[in-house]
Amino acid sequence: MTTTSSFTFQPVLERIAEEIGRSPGRGRAADYIPALAACDPRSFGMAVAELDGTVYGVGDWREPFSTQSITKVFTLALDLAREGDELWEHVGREPSGNPFNSLVQLEYENGIPRNPFINAGALVVTDRLHSRTGDAAGELLSFLREESGNQALDFDEEVAASESAHGDRNAALAHFMAAYGNIDNDIPVLLDQYFRQCSIRASCADLALATGFLARHGIRADDSRLLTLSQAKQVNAIMLTCGTYDAAGDFAYRVGLPGKSGVGGGIIAVVPGRCTLCVWSPGLDERGNSVAGVAALDRFTTLTGLSVF
Repeated sequence: MTTTSSFTFQPVLERIAEEIGRSPGRGRAADYIPALAACDPRSFGMAVAELDGTVYGVGDWREPFSTQSITKVFTLALDLAREGDELWEHVGREPSGNPFNSLVQLEYENGIPRNPFINAGALVVTDRLHSRTGDAAGELLSFLREESGNQALDFDEEVAASESAHGDRNAALAHFMAAYGNIDNDIPVLLDQYFRQCSIRASCADLALATGFLARHGIRADDSRLLTLSQAKQVNAIMLTCGTYDAAGDFAYRVGLPGKSGVGGGIIAVVPGRCTLCVWSPGLDERGNSVAGVAALDRFTTLTGLSVF
């Protein structure tokens, strides 16, 4: 095991990239969103950001990709900062055990989604953030630009349109929750906000930096406080238990860090008090997580000894 005081992250990343490059299976890019289906599943990038903003990277770590569900972490933090514990009256904090776009649990749980990272839960969080800001997607984009230091970050209108054209299940989730009084905004407005949120393109470097407030226990890049210590702990805990869809148990077992994946192939991860990571490779397993991404994070915690356990 390497001690954290005796290395920089760059050699570790280079070793991981070399090992990943020799691995044969990479999964398949998401094909239900046509704009994502063309991605090369063998692309690979990984970045680590220290608390002071120093970033190390390897491979395609500066290549922008579709963030997709990774953005759910940031909308959760932005809304939690505004309304606090009232949010938890509208969305739960438990793993779902079902696919991320499942309708099954909503009916027998009276329209309250199991957690903020399945699609139903993310729709609730986006709805509530939109009610408080008037532009949830814009608020998110502004936050990501500021925390990453990259003002060029933007929505991908092609991806947003593609998701909207194939968004019947998300519309069903929203209408179902609205029937239980758990959605405040008009459904078309909410869906537009949600699809735009998921369409943001960012690189591993951008996302590693933007996630830094969770490693700094709620402190933003400009030293202002976004979340209380307790709220930062809550977000990290939900990432650990719910951040990789219905594979969260296996991810915790293999990686041992709070993480959040997206079907664009990205995964962010947090080492509280130490650093944040983002890895990207578009080839997914059957549960929607990057095959090479999970493997790379597994190797990172093994090689460095950095884990919450």
